[in-house]
Amino acid sequence: MDNGDLEGGGGDLAFHGKGGRKYSPVGAHDRAVLEMSSMDPGSSSDSKSCVRKNNAGTVGNLDSDGREGSNPENGGANGPYQEHKLELFGFDSLVSILGLKSMTGEQAPALSSPRDGEDVSITSGQPKPSAVKMGTMMGVFVPCLQSILGIIYYIRFSWIVGMGGIGDALLLVSLCGLCTFLTGISLSAIATNGAMKGGGPYYLIGRALGPEVGVSIGLCFFLGNAVAGALYVLGAVETFLKALPSAGIFTETTTKVNGTVSEPIQSISTHDLQIYGIVVTIILCFIVFGGVKMINRVAPAFLIPVLFSIFCIFIGIFLAKKDDPAPGVTGLSLESFKDNWSSDYKNTNSAGIPDAEGNVHWNFHALVGLFFPAVTGIMAGSNRSASLEDTQRSIPIGTLAATLTTTGLYLVSVLLFGAVATRDKLLTDRLLTATIAWPFPAIIHIGIILSTLGAALQSLTGAPRLLAAISNDDILPVLNYFKVAEGSEPYMATLFTAFICMGCVIIGNLDLITPTVTMFFLLCYSGVNLSCFLLDLLDAPSWRPRWKFHHWSFSLLGASLCIVIMFLISWSFTVVSLALASLIYYYVSIKGKAGDWGDGFKSAYFQLALRSLRSLGANQVHPKNWYPIPLIFCRPWGKLPENVPCHPKLADFANCMKKKGRGMSIFINILDGDYHERAEDAKAACKQLDTYINYKNCEGVAEIVVAPNMTEGFRGVVQTMGLGNLKPNIVVMRYPEIWRRENLKEIPGRFVGIINDCIVANKAVVIVKGLDEWPNEYQRQYGTIDLYWIVRDGGLMLLLSQLLLTKESFESCKIQVFCIAEEDTDAEGLKADVKKFLYDLRMQAEVFVIAIKSWDVQPENGSQPDESKEAFTAAQKRVADYLAEIKETAKKEGTPLMADGKPVIVNEQLVEKFLYTTLKLNSTILRYSRMAAVVLVSLPPPPVSHPAYCYMEYMDLLVDNLPRLLMVRGYRRDV
Repeated sequence: MDNGDLEGGGGDLAFHGKGGRKYSPVGAHDRAVLEMSSMDPGSSSDSKSCVRKNNAGTVGNLDSDGREGSNPENGGANGPYQEHKLELFGFDSLVSILGLKSMTGEQAPALSSPRDGEDVSITSGQPKPSAVKMGTMMGVFVPCLQSILGIIYYIRFSWIVGMGGIGDALLLVSLCGLCTFLTGISLSAIATNGAMKGGGPYYLIGRALGPEVGVSIGLCFFLGNAVAGALYVLGAVETFLKALPSAGIFTETTTKVNGTVSEPIQSISTHDLQIYGIVVTIILCFIVFGGVKMINRVAPAFLIPVLFSIFCIFIGIFLAKKDDPAPGVTGLSLESFKDNWSSDYKNTNSAGIPDAEGNVHWNFHALVGLFFPAVTGIMAGSNRSASLEDTQRSIPIGTLAATLTTTGLYLVSVLLFGAVATRDKLLTDRLLTATIAWPFPAIIHIGIILSTLGAALQSLTGAPRLLAAISNDDILPVLNYFKVAEGSEPYMATLFTAFICMGCVIIGNLDLITPTVTMFFLLCYSGVNLSCFLLDLLDAPSWRPRWKFHHWSFSLLGASLCIVIMFLISWSFTVVSLALASLIYYYVSIKGKAGDWGDGFKSAYFQLALRSLRSLGANQVHPKNWYPIPLIFCRPWGKLPENVPCHPKLADFANCMKKKGRGMSIFINILDGDYHERAEDAKAACKQLDTYINYKNCEGVAEIVVAPNMTEGFRGVVQTMGLGNLKPNIVVMRYPEIWRRENLKEIPGRFVGIINDCIVANKAVVIVKGLDEWPNEYQRQYGTIDLYWIVRDGGLMLLLSQLLLTKESFESCKIQVFCIAEEDTDAEGLKADVKKFLYDLRMQAEVFVIAIKSWDVQPENGSQPDESKEAFTAAQKRVADYLAEIKETAKKEGTPLMADGKPVIVNEQLVEKFLYTTLKLNSTILRYSRMAAVVLVSLPPPPVSHPAYCYMEYMDLLVDNLPRLLMVRGYRRDV
């Protein structure tokens, strides 16, 4: 679509609605466009270009800066507005995302992943990136094929056929091929589910299973690649020394075959492998330090010797005759095929030569470990993801094509090798491929050396970049030394990789290295399969891979097959590799930085939470399944320091309301103001509060609400917070001890309003007095936990006391229950009933019944302590002054008696009674519980149509001189 089509009055964009009515795009001078253009354009006014109509149907002239030239009709370049047909819909941001800047006269960036096979050519003036993008399937197929067809096929494959026989060799190839094929399917599905960055399988696993799993498996995969580099180096050196025995520095050994002395069979000295291997590794490291440009240029040349040598091997097999080109070669013979069909496992020496007294015993399990590195090149394409133009098209086809091609080649080779030579020849000639190759063995030697050196070079190039990708994700601080800037060479990671590679080269034994490589690669493959299994099973809306030929059962089978093969090879190596991955996982979870990549585990947790929430239903939770979910009101009274989002002890108290730390707390704070104006402030406050929660090791979430005032905000919170039965059931806040000291007259109305809202919403209330003195987890308390049980509260006070006993700080305390009764109550009967009730609840507590005289009796001289009488007298005076003030105001304004904006009814006699009641209760608590670790008392509800100021005076009398007090009000159901 060109710009002429876009700007034309009808053109191709005109379409017909129902009834034949014709619709055309909105014109530049339509009334709607002019009206929208006259409005404040917001962010669009700062855009550098706009769509402008011209007679030629093309974009308007651009000045030297790429901006549209002035247009007198629109007020010039700096006119009152810039004309945008889609200005109201944020047109500029959309074209920036979709790369459609050419429509507005700006330069467009190249698309990273073309669709439907089209060739995207960008003719803008932007410089092209320095990296060469490979946009075809060959960009994946070639490195996969080169990595798979390596040292094992040339040097070990015929030996594997001789040791295991044709039957077991076919089973071996089929088993390993099925494992890699299923892994390739899983890899294809994940790789086509969005953009794929550098890091190869680490990126896929980490984004699917989380950073902990990704880093642990990624580091194991890095070690596998580093060890594989040593494997390829040793293979190249062994081939070189086999081709040129005179190049050996140390004397080669003579071995025995089948327990009898035979003609001497020369084997390569381990010391020669070590010396030459270290030298080759150092040379390759210098090449890697030189950069990857030269490697990319010669990479296709590494595959040519491989393909040509395989062609020569097949030609030599078909041309071979009996004892030609060497003794033991039979040519393609049915008799040899039958003789080699069954297995013949035996002992060998460390060089693989059959020896009855050898210390290495071979079986099918050991052959799996030896052969599996021959199929481990399927990740070579994903390792080059940063160099691929379209990963979603190249990786699936290239990886699976390479897997099927090599598996077919291996199956055919098993049949041909089993029919072309005797078993002794297969077991003793480690370079049988060179012996029978046409026209001469040197071709195979050169092919092996070049292919193994190329594979080693790829390992030494890819492994450091994998380590650098893990480091750049900034998950493990210990890996910060290997970080690199984008486009830079990972020199430190290369040195570390070379150190590991040389350490494995010093081992000098190819057969001891291959099981280690196998375990690390199988661990990575199982991670890829588990990633696809989890994503497929969860089927999140974001899971939409372009590769449709996948199913969770295939991924589960692939993962299971990987684990089975690991144990088949060696249970000890499997345990060690899993233990290493587990240690890395544990270390990352403890020391690593948090990273949220939208992984599958988070999706699984989310779906499990949704399913659990649906299963809970909307009915009330049964008392046996009841858990406290406290709503922690962080800053309702006064102000805390600017950098303190919550009272420091509130989280400690919230942890005391959970059994063994299990449960969830919701920390809520309310910001006064307009939501549109304070949205950013709310986000910053939520982040700060969440940091506080994590610092206090409290299992909870942070919520910030913006409301016109605290009362309206809390009323909305108490109604809507939570989902279904997963709603907060206890409101926790500290007592406003500062209200009189700071003369905060708005606090009484706010305090009473919150309590009344909780009562209406059927929420329990816990008010903490003396929060500053609340102990943390390290401050052990002694004494008693005293409960003053006045009204039925659903058993909440008893539950809180039991939860306190589960904490280390209160575990040395004992519970005392004080039942407050009137003078004529049967004290003994009440005590027996309470003890029976506590026994049924499996609670151990000492019960006391306290009878208080009639509530109507005023304090007599000498019946109360002096400080209580003074507090009572002061409270009476303040209440009288307050009532006189509101009465005077009502008289002046000619209105009913008002308090806190509401009409109230004042019964002064009732006020006196309430004051005396709280005074008596306070005196009783001071008498029996002055030394208690914590006191719990029933919270009296605010009297209806009563001034909030009077209620605060009652509460002040109740909490006076009590250092640590919990006022509790339950809700209408037994727990």
